[in-house]
Amino acid sequence: MIRFAQLNLVYLLWLVPILALFYIWSFRKHRKILRRFAEESLLNELTLSLDMRKRRFKTVLIITAVLLGLFSLMRPQWGFHWEKVKRKGIDILIAIDTSKSMLADDVKPNRLERSKLAVKDMIKKLNGDRIGLVAFAGDAFLQCPLTVDYSGFMLSLDSLATDTIQKGGTSISSAIMEAIKVYKKEQKKYKILVLITDGEDHTGDPVKMAKDAKKEGVKIFCIGIGTKEGELIPVTNKDGGKNFLKDKAGNAVKTRLDEPTLQKIALDTGGCYVRSSGADFGLDLIYEQKLSKIKKKEFKEKMIRRFEERFQIPLAICLLLLLLEPFISERKKRRI
Repeated sequence: MIRFAQLNLVYLLWLVPILALFYIWSFRKHRKILRRFAEESLLNELTLSLDMRKRRFKTVLIITAVLLGLFSLMRPQWGFHWEKVKRKGIDILIAIDTSKSMLADDVKPNRLERSKLAVKDMIKKLNGDRIGLVAFAGDAFLQCPLTVDYSGFMLSLDSLATDTIQKGGTSISSAIMEAIKVYKKEQKKYKILVLITDGEDHTGDPVKMAKDAKKEGVKIFCIGIGTKEGELIPVTNKDGGKNFLKDKAGNAVKTRLDEPTLQKIALDTGGCYVRSSGADFGLDLIYEQKLSKIKKKEFKEKMIRRFEERFQIPLAICLLLLLLEPFISERKKRRI
């Protein structure tokens, strides 16, 4: 069975029919231009030495070569062999605040979307580290368990929205508690929680929960997103227009960054706190200066399937066709 390692490039196949239509248009345009200078009968005599079948054949060769080149880029694979692999890495849980306050656009495009972009940038640097995702608002939920399947993690990350957790408000305590549950059976010295939030906790005692996390060996690295001055929270109304979130009294709600709480959580667990800005989110700084320097643990050896790369076959045929095309003459052979 054929599989493609780069199936995301399948959209490039549109180039094939576009190229075919271009050649059809080009042939017709060329014929139309010639008709301006000669009658149809004379035109046939002038082009008598031209073999249209060979011209069409050459066109088919080029289009086929392009098609095979695209197949090669998509990296076709079939057949596999088993291979023993050893993996070293650390475990990183990312907890992202999905409360409505994360819709504030003091960080562009808004706090939540900027957080997701920063996590995606960090994923590119991982090599063997397991990563998991916790979404939290008034409650917390394990959106993606610890995994080395970074593509699967990205799908979970992309699906995060302010309605992921139905319970409103912000409970940092719930996020920390969820991390403790996830790490319960793991070795103590390899437990990392990266907390991305504006720090406004409406329920529970996050500082007390951080002390419980420390007992379980969980280090918490906090990224504070937002401003101390506060920002209004834009929401979409029923008509699709933009309003600002209001409290029960009808006053516009402002969301403010609570740095002292986040700093205390990080300090108590042996992590660190970084305040995010639009240009420098802070997650790269935490990974490069802290997480990447943590001694990696060695996971159990396991067998994995390595699929055999077969892109060389369509690539070789593609190159052969391109080399062959110039040697095919479009002129008819003279009969003696």
